[in-house]
Amino acid sequence: MYFHNPLKNDRCAVSEEDILEVSVWRGTGDTGEYETFQVPARESQTVLDVVTWIQQQIDPSLSYRYACRVGMCGSCAMMVNGEPRWTCRTHVKKVTRDGALQIGPLRNLPTIKDLAADMDPFFDKWIAAGGVHTPSRSRAEPIAEVSPEDPGRVEANKGIECINCSVCYAACDTVANTPDYLGPAALQRAWTLYNDSKVEDRQAVLDAVSQNNGCHNCHTQGSCTQYCPNELDPLSAIAGLKRASAQSFLFNSKEDRQ
Repeated sequence: MYFHNPLKNDRCAVSEEDILEVSVWRGTGDTGEYETFQVPARESQTVLDVVTWIQQQIDPSLSYRYACRVGMCGSCAMMVNGEPRWTCRTHVKKVTRDGALQIGPLRNLPTIKDLAADMDPFFDKWIAAGGVHTPSRSRAEPIAEVSPEDPGRVEANKGIECINCSVCYAACDTVANTPDYLGPAALQRAWTLYNDSKVEDRQAVLDAVSQNNGCHNCHTQGSCTQYCPNELDPLSAIAGLKRASAQSFLFNSKEDRQ
């Protein structure tokens, strides 16, 4: 474990009481350790501000990911004191424990380097769950009108604010214990498309999430809904898929018997 002290280099006057002890994961793949930095505490300071300060003032080799800084892209998600969060929207004073902060890459995903997680497995499952929109009409055909009050449209709208930040995926213990499980974000996307009347084959979406490691693997712990920064409810979406899947199975079984 390494320590870095900014007191001699920081341009602003900083007292010992204004210092944060920040442990940051350093390494590639499964190999690495936490490195401790002493970072000046500031007013209205976010966790992303802390990571950026370390990278700009102490160690330019620190790798991490961010883009918008305003909670629109979701790319800055990391583990903060053991919990998945958007670091750009997480204020340091709300999460520090005795002046200490631990920052790591997202759980349940491979680590590329330091705080940058490999998102490929997340999006591979998103596609496997039928997440790609397949329209029921071509560009040459008139756009189908859908009433905002249509029950399916209302249900689909509940999940469209998902920005694929993977916070719910990192929070999911089922993913941690069953790596092939599709995960809450992919399943919520599937529920959105299943309720979208403009999707060509909604049964195909349902079939994709009803297989092994699909919606029925969910243990209903609710961490996905608890940690979603956009206050979405993947748990209810997964429950909807379970109901629809069971109804489809029973209906097809009845058809086969006739």
